[in-house]
This record gives sequence, C-alpha cells and structure tokens, in this order.
Amino acid sequence: MQNRTPRIPEQPAPNPVGADAGLTVELASVVTGARRRALRDGDRQIDTAHLLHSLIESDPEVREAFDGGPRLAKVLGYLVQRSIGYGLRWQGSVEDSGAVPVVRDPAAEGWSPSAATAMETALHRAGLRGESRARGLDLLAALADDGESRAVEVLGRAGVDARWLSGRAVERTAEASRQVSRR
Repeated sequence: MQNRTPRIPEQPAPNPVGADAGLTVELASVVTGARRRALRDGDRQIDTAHLLHSLIESDPEVREAFDGGPRLAKVLGYLVQRSIGYGLRWQGSVEDSGAVPVVRDPAAEGWSPSAATAMETALHRAGLRGESRARGLDLLAALADDGESRAVEVLGRAGVDARWLSGRAVERTAEASRQVSRR
C-alpha cells in the first residue's frame, strides 16, 4: 500500500513581521500551527483559513467568542473538510481578498497578502489598546473583518456572520483588558 500524501519538504515560512512579532506566546503558537497546516496541505502560503483553523484549535478565548458549540462545530467541520479536500480549488493560488493592494514584501513570503494583513491588523488593534502584544481575539476580529478572505468564506459556509463574530471578538478583548487592568 502506498501513501497517497505527497512528501512536502519541511521548510518554515518566514513570519510577516519581525522576530519579536509582538505576539503573545499563544498567538505565536497559532502561527506555528498555521505554518504546519499549510505545509501539510501542500499550500505555498499560509492563508486566513489556516490561521482561523489554528486559532480555533489553540485559543480558548476564541472558541468562547463563537458563543456555543453548534457554531464552532460547524466551522471546524468546514475547516477539516478543507484540509482533506474541500479547499483543493485554493491550492496553488494566492489568497488576495483585494482588501489591500498586493505588495511583494520579501519578509511576507510564505504568507498570503490577506493573512499578512490580518496579522498586521491584529498588532495594530493591540497597539490601539496600549498593549504591545496581540492576542488571539485581535487576530479573530481581523480575520472576520476581511469580507473577501478565505476565513470569512469558511465562516459564511458554516452559517456564522463574520461581522457578528468580529463584534464578539472586540467585546471579549475589551472585557479581558478591563479584567487585567483591575488586577
């Protein structure tokens, strides 16, 4: 019996931002998981669906933002389908939602333009709160705000309104920040 999964060389995709990316340890773990998922799926770049999948698997605050199991289960179901064939039409193509102009930054190689923008937006959101590190909820809101991204396509197919989810992520982030400042 032969393994039908093609052998993909283990080559890490560079981060879209510097080595001290301003990410929490948890969010850095999400990026590592997304990179691994992209390699395993045979994708040339980390895209927003890879980030969403890894984020949901890794971050309990993100899972709570979905407000219950049925929504989350449907999203995970679509993401798993994607990793076993649902997303084949995406393979070999660059995700570009058109939200921002495509700039070929050498530091962003290995990232779709939409995924790189989501990471930058997450860092920006943290900065607006006066925090130096982005959290998973910042990334979730950034992913959900890009209406043309693969992550939002998956959310839509699962029946999750991306604007609602972005609002939930922003609310939860504000709640978490208030709790930290009370300590």
